[in-house]
Amino acid sequence: MSPLQRLGVSIPIVQAPMAGVSTPAMAAAVSNAGGLGSISVGATNAAGARSMIEQTRARTDRAFNVNLFVHATPQSDKAREQSWLDALRPLFQTYGAEPPLALCPIYKSFADDDEMLAMLIAQSPPLVSFHFGIPSPDRVAALRYAGCLLLATATSPAEARLIARAGIDIVVAQGWEAGGHRGVFDPAVRDDRLGTMALTRLLVRQSPVPVIAAGGVMDGAGIKAVLVIGAIAAQLGTAFIACPESSADEAYRGALDSILAEHTVVTQVISGRPARCLPNRFTAWEARGHTPAPDYPIAYDAGKALHAAAKAAGKEEFGAHWAGQGAPLSRKLGAAELVALLWQEAREIESRFG
Repeated sequence: MSPLQRLGVSIPIVQAPMAGVSTPAMAAAVSNAGGLGSISVGATNAAGARSMIEQTRARTDRAFNVNLFVHATPQSDKAREQSWLDALRPLFQTYGAEPPLALCPIYKSFADDDEMLAMLIAQSPPLVSFHFGIPSPDRVAALRYAGCLLLATATSPAEARLIARAGIDIVVAQGWEAGGHRGVFDPAVRDDRLGTMALTRLLVRQSPVPVIAAGGVMDGAGIKAVLVIGAIAAQLGTAFIACPESSADEAYRGALDSILAEHTVVTQVISGRPARCLPNRFTAWEARGHTPAPDYPIAYDAGKALHAAAKAAGKEEFGAHWAGQGAPLSRKLGAAELVALLWQEAREIESRFG
């Protein structure tokens, strides 16, 4: 029996914890349907995270996942940040706006957030997951002592080995196909860009902890495929963006439902870290080459300001519309209905091929 099954997760489908998209209503619907719902609290503070946990618990008595960002503490470089703002200035001026006078980190890493740790220990959610890295041994020990099952994202076997040594219970194998931010521990290190199938199989063979496969999985056939090669579950994010429980706005939904879904790109300009999204004017601007972006999430401060300026002018050209390579397979269904359909498709594949 896998760790997820021991928590009552009867369907091996994990709804990815997408900051800005997943909601307590979505997480609860997925968990109530037998899968594992997730909320992302990496972009909020301890009070906001507590509220999201409480809202999720009000909707379900089943297990759900709380996701945190464990990125390196950003290093402010005023000259670099000013160069970035100067490069963006013409884009702001297109909408009759000026860039911010200065940039700042818009949220903390869990590695530096003692209030978040204290809140999680007090709330003791069933599962806690980490993206961009793993926290210090004392934080891992504190969460384990509080009764939390721990998950962490790996994009390579080397990262998976660090996760296993840290005492994390499950590793999430994030393939290159995945939408949203790459979970690489150090963006300065070469990324081998392993695909979901290859990475999952490598980790199943090499890692002592169970593996959840993530990246490009959008239907029952994809779920069945990763289960066959040894994953205990499939994690899907883009598949849930079009659900009514999602907080994606109409522009995001419209872009996902367009030809843009066939041409996702990996960009650093929006946030300062590589992330896969639907193409837009921001990604086209990056392709022409510009000064290096500030550290994550300092660069995100500028990206969000530019998106707000364009949106105020009635344009949706700079939004962070994260999506994976399987985006054209998106379906507009309620989260619970989608979980049921995905599992039905997977079982039909099993009945046909064994």
